[in-house]
This record gives sequence, structure tokens and C-alpha cells, in this order.
Amino acid sequence: MSQEHTTAAVQRYLDDLAGDSPAEPIVRSLLDRAVRRLHVLCATLLFRSYPRLTHPPLNLQADELLGAVAERLLKAMREARPRNVRQFFALANLHMRWELNDLARRLDNQPPVAELRESLVPAPASSGSGLGPNGRRMLEAIENLPEDEREAFDLVRVQGMTQAEAAQVLGVAAVTVKRRLNRGLRLLTEKLDDLRPGEEPPGST
Repeated sequence: MSQEHTTAAVQRYLDDLAGDSPAEPIVRSLLDRAVRRLHVLCATLLFRSYPRLTHPPLNLQADELLGAVAERLLKAMREARPRNVRQFFALANLHMRWELNDLARRLDNQPPVAELRESLVPAPASSGSGLGPNGRRMLEAIENLPEDEREAFDLVRVQGMTQAEAAQVLGVAAVTVKRRLNRGLRLLTEKLDDLRPGEEPPGST
């Protein structure tokens, strides 16, 4: 079905969720209706920003991520009540990042496993998940952006959507997405200025 139909259906379920009916059946129906868009978001975020997790030893696939995120949303929406489509997908994006970050941290904390025939070769110091100290600092900076700027940055720069596609998800004009993205980039540049190539860390001289 079209994206407009999906948006209207999701909003209808959110309106139902605000009533007195039991929440879980409504949330399950909502997730079932939004599953295609959620799968696209999961796949884009996984393969663009966390490709290491798709290789051994995790071999994570978008379907598996979607299942974990759906379970997170079922629990979160026992209390959380997104009022509109934008807030629902923002909540979904947040839980996608949390799930992927949790998996990446667990991967970082696993002892390296070498095949027997390679037992004499020193294991690499890093798992390659990309979450070193600077990576965690960058993730924290993104998480701490104002809500509007964080959503625009996440959809466009992290999940690879066009500004027009992000505008449809957020329910705003494309020019608004562009403005929020630019402001978010300025804020990140200010916070992470010392990480730019060629910059020496403070006190290094």
C-alpha cells in the first residue's frame, strides 16, 4: 500500500491507543500495519551504520533486528503513548539505535575467537564494531541533539533517506528537514570540533 495509506492507518491506531481499550492488541495491530516501513528503517540503519554486526559472529539480519525492536516497542508502549505518526517513528528509531548499540557493546566485550589453525596469530584488539571511545562520544552527541534536529539527522545522515522521504515520515516540509539537518550538523561540529582530522588534542603539546 502507499505510504499515505500507511501513515493514515498508523495514526488511526495511535488514536485508538489514546482510548480505554487494552493497549497490547492495538499496538500489535499497529506494528503489523507499519511493518514494511519499520523493516526499511531497520535495514537502512543496520547496513549503513552497523555493517559489522551483519558479519560473523553475529550475522545480524534486518528481520532479526525488526523482531527485537518490535518486542522493545511492545514493552515501551505499555506506558508511552505517541500522539502522532512522527512521534511513533521517532520512538521506533530510538529503540533501533538502542538495540544496535547494545549488540555492538556486547560484541566489543566478547573475547576474540580465533580458529584453531590460526591459534598462533594474535587476535585483533578491536572487534571492528566501530564503537571505540570516539565513536561512543559521537553517538552521545547525536543522542543529545534537540529532538527535531536529532530526528532529521537520524533519518537523513544515519538511515540514508532523502530529505523528501524524511519530510514524509516527520510530516513536515522538505525545507524544514534541511533547516533542522543543517542546524544539527552545526551543533555536532561545535561539540566534536577536536575530532576533525589534523586537530591535535588539548594538552598534546
